[in-house]
Amino acid sequence: MTQDKTVPAAVLGLSVALGLTAGGFLIGRAVQAVRAADRYVTVKGFAEREVAADLVVWPIAFNTTGNDLALLQDKLEAGAKKVGAYLESRGFSPQEYSLSSPRVTDFEAQGIRGPDRPTSRYVAEATLTLRSGKVSAVREAMQHSGDLIKEGVALVRSYEQNTTYLYTALDHIKPEMIAEATKDARRAAERFAVDSGSQVGAIRNAQQGYFNIEDRDPFSPEFKKVRVVTTVQYFLKD
Repeated sequence: MTQDKTVPAAVLGLSVALGLTAGGFLIGRAVQAVRAADRYVTVKGFAEREVAADLVVWPIAFNTTGNDLALLQDKLEAGAKKVGAYLESRGFSPQEYSLSSPRVTDFEAQGIRGPDRPTSRYVAEATLTLRSGKVSAVREAMQHSGDLIKEGVALVRSYEQNTTYLYTALDHIKPEMIAEATKDARRAAERFAVDSGSQVGAIRNAQQGYFNIEDRDPFSPEFKKVRVVTTVQYFLKD
């Protein structure tokens, strides 16, 4: 009877030992996997392109003076018609421009009297804004805008409204630029891996940065620089 009880006890002890050994092996593999998961590098990738603006907004401000508001309005309307005719002669359609409400300054109401008061009581200003995708044609029209002065239109420099060049086709180049930035990040990770005696594995995490569009330089706003920076984490392996 004693021998019969000894055999099951030995089998049980052997099973426990094997279980502990297997458990220890699995725990060791798990710790190794956790350590491997902790090995990664964070790098940034950069992509840049130069593009031409595809939309321009040109505010054409002009003014007139007088002592009678009704006549002042007639002068503004006549000036607006001349500006519109000039733009249409340059190939732009009436749908591409719009006229703002006039802004009238009354010098008498401002209390300006005596020798400092202008000869006319009122000065009225209006802006006709051209919005077009024909950038080259707009720039040429701007260069010849002196023709409007010959027609009696008093053009004024508006410090509130400047000519603006825009790039609106970002969606067309986004995928390629993101791919370029990701490749640049991969190259940075590979350089780091070589220095550390490792190899680059799969992507652990990736964040796309914001696209930034700015003028190429202060003297040629019709050309833009498009930039994007991506942040990518790669696993490292031996």
